[in-house]
Amino acid sequence: MLLSFAVFLLLLLLGMPVVFAIGIGGLVFFLTQPGLQLTMPVQLALAETQNFSLLAIPTFILASNLMNELGVTRRLLRFAHVATGFMRGGLAQVSVLLGFLMGGVSGSAIADATMQARLLGPEMVRRGCSRGFIAALQGFSGLLAVAIPPSIGLILYGSIGQVSIGQLFAGGIGVGVLLAAVYMLTVALLARSRGYLPEAAPPTAKEVGAALREGFFAVLFPFLLLAALRFGVFVPSEVGAAAVVYALLVGLIYRELSLERVNRALAHSVRDVGMVALLIAMAAVLGYGMKWEMFPQQVSAFLLEAVQNPQVALLLILLALLVLGTVLDSTVMIILLTPILVPAAKALGIDLVYFGVLMVMTCAVGLLTPPVGLSMYSVCSVMGCSIGEYVREGWPLLVATLLVLLLVYLFPGVVLFLPRLLFGGGV
Repeated sequence: MLLSFAVFLLLLLLGMPVVFAIGIGGLVFFLTQPGLQLTMPVQLALAETQNFSLLAIPTFILASNLMNELGVTRRLLRFAHVATGFMRGGLAQVSVLLGFLMGGVSGSAIADATMQARLLGPEMVRRGCSRGFIAALQGFSGLLAVAIPPSIGLILYGSIGQVSIGQLFAGGIGVGVLLAAVYMLTVALLARSRGYLPEAAPPTAKEVGAALREGFFAVLFPFLLLAALRFGVFVPSEVGAAAVVYALLVGLIYRELSLERVNRALAHSVRDVGMVALLIAMAAVLGYGMKWEMFPQQVSAFLLEAVQNPQVALLLILLALLVLGTVLDSTVMIILLTPILVPAAKALGIDLVYFGVLMVMTCAVGLLTPPVGLSMYSVCSVMGCSIGEYVREGWPLLVATLLVLLLVYLFPGVVLFLPRLLFGGGV
């Protein structure tokens, strides 16, 4: 197994696409095990794509793309502008609230950050904001999509780890609200020190009501997901399909439903689903090697023997994830590490909903840090700024993110309050 990991890391360092590095690393394990048939890697890859619990992923991705195409983003932007445009920082505050609202639509941090950079970036430059600050703000605002339902990261963790997706969604909301509040406070402090002014006068109740009515069906989306899962109307694989129908109905209500837009959403979804499905298939090959070598059990035994305190063990895991996130994509980390870390967390007596939300959020921080942060490169490309400028301007937001993760680590109730309220307990 060590040889497989070594091959995987070597291929990554040589610049090979991560999905092929994972697949070849898994194949090396089978080549070094004479007792295993070489037909097994193909069978494992195909079998993993037939996993019924993963059916929620393509349907949620399609629902997200449909809502982006059918006028939802524009209405959410108007509501965010009315609700926060009067604060210091103006469009910077709008970016944070829009990131929070868009999290319930896109489910993807990279897509959210890129969209917001294109949408708000040019106007923020005209208002005097630096390009590095805008890139960092849009990147970290996109991180809110990882916490707010329907987070693709939480769906992956729940599907692979056999943890309630409904409870994970509920737990993510608490983290998302806290993260958005801390980001808004950070932006307010930066805006005061840099002289960024409000964009508009405080809105009237009538203006807020009108903006909320216009974006009502989009804002309602995450809460409908939770209600459907809580009351057993749908299982996770079904609620994604229901979300697609809901997205089409929203487009019909907004009178923006057209064949061209639906085709565009389908094309984007095929690309997104293909990428995730190939990663899952290749990870199944490498994952079988881990199970064959009883790697999850070895990790659990090591943590139980070396670290008696579950909170200390959890802290070590989170620190390791932060370091790994600098060189591995968050989706890859979730797919590869969930089968290893869920048994370890269970053996340590850590609530799997609490652990899952913390794990997924910690993995996602790597999207915004050098050297391989995908969101970081995306927003820097859109805004035309260097990585150095991004890092100089974005470090307060990184500190704010790490502070929120520390608070969630110290106070599990931030995650577990809503799952216990809605579902009667964690996993």
